[in-house]
Amino acid sequence: MFRKIIAITLFVSFLAMSTSGLMMFIINETSFTIQMHPVHKLFGLLLVAAASAHIFLNYRGLLNHLKKRAVAVFGGVMVVILMILYGVAINNPVPDETAKQLNELSRQAEIQAEGN
Repeated sequence: MFRKIIAITLFVSFLAMSTSGLMMFIINETSFTIQMHPVHKLFGLLLVAAASAHIFLNYRGLLNHLKKRAVAVFGGVMVVILMILYGVAINNPVPDETAKQLNELSRQAEIQAEGN
């Protein structure tokens, strides 16, 4: 039963994250991003929890997949790409004053959205 709950949670969280992320990508407006933020954030946390449980429950199977050279190389390439993109993002900061203004505006918008 626990595995089934994890699987459904993982599936629904993936749907929520992918659809909200795609909508934010297509409707490239800050106001819409702030509007979708609570959904994206909550299901992001659920996705991490469910994926962690899934990995824990299927650890041996995942290790067996990595025994195939092509799969291990592909996984390694994906990790390298992820690390490069994180490095680029971290080394491209928003100027402090702009970040403060954006953070304050988004905080006010979230408070206003929660009040409605």
